[in-house]
Amino acid sequence: MFIPCDRGGDSAGPDFKGFTLLMPAVSVGNVGQLAIDLVISTLDMTKVGYFYTDCLVPMVGNNPYATAEENSTELSINAEVYSLPSKKLVVLQIRSPFIKNKYRLFCETLLSWVKSSKCARVVLLSSSHAYQRDDEQLLGTPLRYLLTPDLEKAVGGRMKELNWKEMEKVAAYPGISDTDKVLHIPGGGITKLLFTESCSEGIQMAVLLKFCSEGDNIPDALVLVNYLNEWLQLIKSEVNPSSQWKIPSSWRLLFGNGLPPALF
Repeated sequence: MFIPCDRGGDSAGPDFKGFTLLMPAVSVGNVGQLAIDLVISTLDMTKVGYFYTDCLVPMVGNNPYATAEENSTELSINAEVYSLPSKKLVVLQIRSPFIKNKYRLFCETLLSWVKSSKCARVVLLSSSHAYQRDDEQLLGTPLRYLLTPDLEKAVGGRMKELNWKEMEKVAAYPGISDTDKVLHIPGGGITKLLFTESCSEGIQMAVLLKFCSEGDNIPDALVLVNYLNEWLQLIKSEVNPSSQWKIPSSWRLLFGNGLPPALF
């Protein structure tokens, strides 16, 4: 599934042992994907490979993180991998939706790669429909987290120090029985499936998500990436950390602006 970039003929590819894998769920408002864009752009991460999969809608475009005319014509595809060894961070960016009935196959293949690459943990950035919150979820912050049991042992105390709020379970049969509680993430795409599979397979995974609505979701992405930064400290936290994130050049095209000439 993972194909390394050809860099000097090193067929072995990069070593991700002990790295944190950061990735988005294709979810409401594309909030996770936008947040990943900010991380890659700000940290100036190097593309080290891509995912070859038939589970995603095929797409190709020019470099979304172009900084000059020279690198603006580089091609990007639907699932690419970026790395920053100094922070032991590897990032998978997903840029297209899943093909129908391919969710489970993708999750199985991804988790198999996580195991074989010996990544220490996975952090999934996601979102959920704000209008489908229950009464308890309407209170306080719109941010939530989930930890698999294996990661809970390692970082559960840190989440309590940060005063973070865990994603609530909701009634399986609202209005009929409130005793049966289930994890419900409407609009979250593969979030629930990937999390439950990670729990079953003993993979350390954290889900960070924000309740939101479709629209201009750049503010939601900034809130989510700042939430991530509270924990992982990817950039220095200051009075206004949002001002430190570097906006990718591709974001100029989000709302129908003209296509860049370099694309043709």
